Amino acid sequence: MRTQTLITVAKFAKWGESFETVALPHTWNNLDGQDGGNDYWRGIGTYEIELPNPTAGKKQYIEFQGANHVATVYCNGREMGTHRGGFSTFRYDLTPAMKAEGNVLSVVVTNAESAIYPQTADFTFYGGLYRDVNFIEVNEAHFDLLKDGTAGVFVTPHCTGKTRLDLFPVNACGATLIVELKDADGKVVGTAGAAAEEHTNIIIDIANPHLWHGMEDPYCYTAVAKIVKDDVVLDEVEVTYGYRSFHVDPNTGFWLNGKNVPLHGVSRHQDRQDKGWAIAKEDHEQDIALIKEIGANTIRLAHYQHDQYFYDLCDHTGFALWAEIPFISRFIEGKEAYENTMSQMKELVAQNYNHPSIFFWGISNEILIGADNEPLRKNLRDLHALAKAMDPSRLTTLAQVTMTPMDSEHNYITDVVSYNHYFGWYFGEAKQNGPWLDKYHEINPMIPLGVSEYGSENIVKWHSATPMNHDYTEEYANEYHHDMLKTFATRPYLWSTHVWNMFDFAADARDEGGVQGRNNKGLVTYDRALKKDAFYIYKAYWTTEPMVYVAGRRFADRAPEERNVTVYTNCDEVTLVVNGVEVETKAAVDHAVVFENVALNDGANTVTAKSGDAEDTITLNGVAEHNPDYTLPDIAAAMETGNWFDDIADNSDSEEIEVIDGYYSIEDTAGVLLANEECMKIVKGWLMTQGNLTLASMLTTVRDMMGFNKFSASLSTFGQPTQKDLAQLNRQLNKVQK
Repeated sequence: MRTQTLITVAKFAKWGESFETVALPHTWNNLDGQDGGNDYWRGIGTYEIELPNPTAGKKQYIEFQGANHVATVYCNGREMGTHRGGFSTFRYDLTPAMKAEGNVLSVVVTNAESAIYPQTADFTFYGGLYRDVNFIEVNEAHFDLLKDGTAGVFVTPHCTGKTRLDLFPVNACGATLIVELKDADGKVVGTAGAAAEEHTNIIIDIANPHLWHGMEDPYCYTAVAKIVKDDVVLDEVEVTYGYRSFHVDPNTGFWLNGKNVPLHGVSRHQDRQDKGWAIAKEDHEQDIALIKEIGANTIRLAHYQHDQYFYDLCDHTGFALWAEIPFISRFIEGKEAYENTMSQMKELVAQNYNHPSIFFWGISNEILIGADNEPLRKNLRDLHALAKAMDPSRLTTLAQVTMTPMDSEHNYITDVVSYNHYFGWYFGEAKQNGPWLDKYHEINPMIPLGVSEYGSENIVKWHSATPMNHDYTEEYANEYHHDMLKTFATRPYLWSTHVWNMFDFAADARDEGGVQGRNNKGLVTYDRALKKDAFYIYKAYWTTEPMVYVAGRRFADRAPEERNVTVYTNCDEVTLVVNGVEVETKAAVDHAVVFENVALNDGANTVTAKSGDAEDTITLNGVAEHNPDYTLPDIAAAMETGNWFDDIADNSDSEEIEVIDGYYSIEDTAGVLLANEECMKIVKGWLMTQGNLTLASMLTTVRDMMGFNKFSASLSTFGQPTQKDLAQLNRQLNKVQK
């Protein structure tokens, strides 16, 4: 039988530095990857791991569940191989290199830029052996541990009970393969056997299978596969699976086991504060619990393959998953980059084939931020074809950037389509989302449409009674998310909606809203310690157990003009009680009640909202004037970039865009233009005058993500400046010599 030993300690050194002892899992960017400045260390790190002594007559393997981006493995100085891709499981057969004792494994890992995806994106690329490392011993006859990082056992269940098993044993000539199917109570409900072949196919029929039905009933079965010879079990593997049927209708959305189940949920990144990607099982469990609490029934696992443990948790909790590869933001031509997308897709599908929680394979995210061309389209078509060939039972999808035309060829590659839309944050207003979705549905009535990202920066120290886009307040985020939920509630044709994001996450290039190194769009803070007000808007829409939540508890100091009290609830009506005195009972509208101009005493006031047994209490302080600590200081000062406005003063009425040889212009590519510090300063100042504070704070990201585009085209992604305004910017750039 096989044994598995978790490796928990290693020696680690950055290239050229001394070794130190570290705990595994480990990342070298847990702190510098979250502190801002876009300067986290991306380079080569080396791990040295002392291995257990081998058992005579056994074969030895090493398993890495995640090493970012590229890892080359040596055993006792002998090269075992190189794995390219930072998110999937990979293994090597160490047997030929093992000694009787004193075995040392060296792993050289790099998160430096290369032709490996992701190339560039709005999140930190943590380096290191950030997931579990296991030392495995098996008999000569065993299920193939080198089968794309899988268990070598694949289960294809049909809701009728017909169950196909594809088994891949090695060195098992003369042995028998025996399979047992067990229900959730461990009872054997089906069994069969066959002579062991390199690829053995077994079909078992079970009567009246208990269906896996999402959050309502995530019922799982277990398949136990054994290699048996002379009545001795040589190897044994268990995999979880489930019986279910599903389809997506372009007018009514997602259907599971014949029941219409609207998919509403969140996206998730895997990092957390001070840990980066090197997180523990209890961290995964906490994330699952928080996502379940909010009432979501689907998760988009962005933008890469997540930990197997998290998929396992989703199997048993009932979330419908979108799993994807990191083919994101910037397309790179060439054989190496193409092959990397294909190998990452192959590993994603193979390693997650048995999970009943997975319904959709994602082939790309916002890949049209870069230039569109035929090699890109071919790459996407080939990824779709690969996923369908490996797993015809599931659907393919992709997440489009807003600027992708509604009739783009890209929208006809995958089975279903979603868009990342930020009307109401990066550009425009939240009310634009509904008309855009309706127009797309009208133009493409047979294509199932979803919303794969939407969100607003939400920084809990900023507050306003009159919030507006880009004030970064918790109150603006509340209005934005409430508007989005109202939009979705009247559009049943959407096959899914996924909030961006469930949790704040690290993006070291960001410096926005007075917070460095972080994307603050989460409904929960980076450390998981605080649920923002918006969390409870979703809970009001998505849960049924009676709840009320009084928003604005961090907006505690209330001047006379700031004393509206908003309550989010899934109850029909809410009663407000202030300082023990009942004030008013009002009916909920769209899961919210607003009590206007609530009378507060000077100093502390106890404010309670009640509906039946559900209630919530906060303390509000009556003050004379707005607390200035609630308002984001001048954005230019916050970004410490000096006075840009003097540099771009230009009162000309000319609308002419002039390109002058040897000087910069808006017709230069974003990569070329923004690589120049003076041009970067000019563009930031111009964006400030345009009121585009988000883009002003993200120009480094734009340079990296949109580098192939003309800068004028990049600007159109974030809004539509006037020709006069563009000409003003261009004249300033014309003064900078190349």
